[in-house]
Amino acid sequence: MPDFLPTTKQEMTSLGWEQPDFVLITGDAYVDHPSFGTAIISRVLESRGYRVAVLAQPDWRGADDFRRFGRPRLGFLINSGNVDSMVNNFSVFKNRRKRDVYSPGGKSGRRPDRALIVYCNRVREAYGDVPVIIGGLEASLRRLAHYDYWSDRVRRSILLDSRADILIYGMGERAVVEIAEALDAGISVKDITWIKGTCVVMKPWENGGSLTFEDEDILLPEYGALVEKDDTGCASAGAIDSYCDSFRLQYRSNDAVIGKRLIEKYDEHEWVVQNPPQEPLSRQELDDVYSLPYARDYHPSYESEGGVPAISEVKFSITSNRGCFGGCAFCAITYHQGREVRSRSLESIVAEAELLTQDSAFKGYIHDVGGPTANFRNPSCEKQLKHGMCGSRDCLFPKPCSQLNTDHRDYIEVLRAVRNVKGVKKVFVRSGIRFDYILADWKEGRKGSSGEEFLRELCSHHVSGILKVAPEHVCSRVLKKMHKPEVEVFDRFCSEYEKANSRLGKKQYMIPYFISSHPGCTLDDAVDLAVYMKNKGFVPDQVQDFYPTPGTLATCMYYTERDPFTGERVHVAKTAKEKKMQRALLQFNRKENRKLVEEALRITGRKDLLDDRNRGTYKRSKKRKSHI
Repeated sequence: MPDFLPTTKQEMTSLGWEQPDFVLITGDAYVDHPSFGTAIISRVLESRGYRVAVLAQPDWRGADDFRRFGRPRLGFLINSGNVDSMVNNFSVFKNRRKRDVYSPGGKSGRRPDRALIVYCNRVREAYGDVPVIIGGLEASLRRLAHYDYWSDRVRRSILLDSRADILIYGMGERAVVEIAEALDAGISVKDITWIKGTCVVMKPWENGGSLTFEDEDILLPEYGALVEKDDTGCASAGAIDSYCDSFRLQYRSNDAVIGKRLIEKYDEHEWVVQNPPQEPLSRQELDDVYSLPYARDYHPSYESEGGVPAISEVKFSITSNRGCFGGCAFCAITYHQGREVRSRSLESIVAEAELLTQDSAFKGYIHDVGGPTANFRNPSCEKQLKHGMCGSRDCLFPKPCSQLNTDHRDYIEVLRAVRNVKGVKKVFVRSGIRFDYILADWKEGRKGSSGEEFLRELCSHHVSGILKVAPEHVCSRVLKKMHKPEVEVFDRFCSEYEKANSRLGKKQYMIPYFISSHPGCTLDDAVDLAVYMKNKGFVPDQVQDFYPTPGTLATCMYYTERDPFTGERVHVAKTAKEKKMQRALLQFNRKENRKLVEEALRITGRKDLLDDRNRGTYKRSKKRKSHI
């Protein structure tokens, strides 16, 4: 097994190091597995000859722990972990979570709220002007002014609040190496302002700074315009307009081909500059990243505490692709990984599968071969490679684009190769799959229909009895705000899934995932969804409450109550009571939800759905009318 990177001063000195080049601070426990950003960034830097020490979940109550390795030669790299620290620490109802799967033993309380800000301030307390570079999901999604659900206000760029020198957004391998090389060459961190995929704070040349404006630069609305209040103390109409304008400009410039430099003014001396995105890694570069010598486990120091629960889902899984052109309104992948899909080679994936079989804990089952969307393996179209992603429409919404590459044959070949690896008994696909993308290449009964072939392969070999899919809702106006296909597409997929299993002589089922309280969803829509679930025989298992996280289209709609692309007003369930009623309707089978369900039906004028003999549960009458 490869050695872990040093986590203590003793481990560092045993390697003969007097000091590390970088200290990498993370809010997660140290897991050296390529599903964790800390592992990838540290191993990439190691492969370039840099010495990296890992400071995982430091004691943030003082600065002493941040001096564990001494002052690094080049600087500190800081992330809050695989998940935004506020999402990690709080539920959608803003209750503090009792469990943290990224911490030893699953115990909560090992990372602070707004971890990046806290860690950076402690580093400044310990070492003053040492170079500080922040990255990861929390930095990426908060890189510019953003609505913050937990404080219910628009916060400044986290680059300003953390006092970091550089912010890396997106997948940061190439950017972090370029920064390391610049620092190693003796360039001051304050002068490293040109690297793609980064944000920096600058001030205009006429005010004594180095920022000069170019014709292609995009000036975002000033921060002051975003936080302007009306006479009642609420966001003014102008502030709402400005926020929608800012989001729209950012969304359409989040592409490596057509992306421009974005500039956001705070005052005369603080302008946040977002350089254009980095180009996604090539297939060879991705292969190189995933072939690095990861220990592929949590650090042994956590063994006595029960290990790190998060490793269980990914330890025997394989990441095959990055990026997603699905365009779901509630998903942050578009803003972080980007819409451009890139994938690893078949040879690289098979090599990792062979490596997994050598692990003593491997029982023959590979839990997943996928990514943000498992069945996306190639760029969306040839045009995208040359001209960038379309700024005015999505690839799959409202219907699949005529130029979309819907060929599944490459992914089918990958799955076949992995399941033929010696020692592999079964290969599951547990990442999300886009059923509308499968149906986009469906010519039933005709040769060359890769969608039909993929579904047959999926049902034959890669489903563990239950397929999980995510239609998210069934009402047209809600699906439009989600940027998801109409319910008829989902119904057709259900039919094809059932027919495929019937032909194979298999009894396999489906669990659909739905979101409650998404922007655009009214209480009436929630009732209609509940009736649909009952009529289809779907037993509600897990329901996800909409969680307004920074960077998503849905969060913009949640805050502004407006669609930033159309200007249309959007209903938003903002009170805890309405959120609880929408969730209760989707879990109508639970006794504890009975009163909320009855109240929701009375409010919506749907008393016809109440069954006096069996309140709170659905019943199918002889007329096939669903009751609650």
